Amino acid sequence: MSSEANLLPLIVEPEQLAEHLESPQLLIVDVPLKADSYSEGHVPGAVFLDYNRLMAGSGEVPNEVPDEAALSKLFSSLGLTRDTHVVAYDDEGGGWAGRLLWTLELIGHTRYSYLNGGIHAWRAAGLPQSRQPRQPQPSNYQAEILNPAVMIDREELLERLDDKQLAVWDARSPEEYRGEKGQNKHLGHIPRAVNMEWTEAMDRQRGLRIRDYAELITELDALGLTPDMEIVTHCQSHHRSGFTWLVGRALGFEHMRGYPGSWKEWGNRDDTPIEK
Repeated sequence: MSSEANLLPLIVEPEQLAEHLESPQLLIVDVPLKADSYSEGHVPGAVFLDYNRLMAGSGEVPNEVPDEAALSKLFSSLGLTRDTHVVAYDDEGGGWAGRLLWTLELIGHTRYSYLNGGIHAWRAAGLPQSRQPRQPQPSNYQAEILNPAVMIDREELLERLDDKQLAVWDARSPEEYRGEKGQNKHLGHIPRAVNMEWTEAMDRQRGLRIRDYAELITELDALGLTPDMEIVTHCQSHHRSGFTWLVGRALGFEHMRGYPGSWKEWGNRDDTPIEK
């Protein structure tokens, strides 16, 4: 991510963002799990995004990335331009906000930040909220997959299961990882994948902000995830792993990749190896 043109750091604190609310370059996007979170109170000037628009929505793997035409329509409706700096947040500690930022990285739009802790941290800081919906000024944004390396597909993952330079971070619950629960044809996990549930990276005492970086790096290292490795992260639909992708980026892991098919794809096929 180039820093010279960026208005704000990758991870921005509520007080930092509050100082920039009037910036014409800023596009603040609220992408909540519960739609009424936006109407109950959002960051002033934030636009609402239905998280379903971050996924293809149909086909065998509805959580796949939308095509370029759908992405162009989505980002044009939000008013995105090449010069816009996006700040994303949600109401659940970073899942859908992370998926949005990962999508921006995929289309080569690197001017973005995450509001640390999302609306929970904003409200806890006692900062002003708005209940007025903001209608974005539509733009004509032509989205192209300019950075495909931030994504991995099933075929490449299958080919590289024995590649010691590649690691898989499963962000699902321990029960899903162990194959004790799930809605799929097959339960379990990708061979060699390690498990740290996405919520384990959140600080519940600090408005769901990302936990202490040094502690997280130590814990990930113990799992065999180190900054020099290529790390693929996934969950059931690349929603929870939107956050773990973002956490890796915040910690300085340069080769973070998302697997959008996630377990929805892997666990419903008969030709994908599975461990329990």
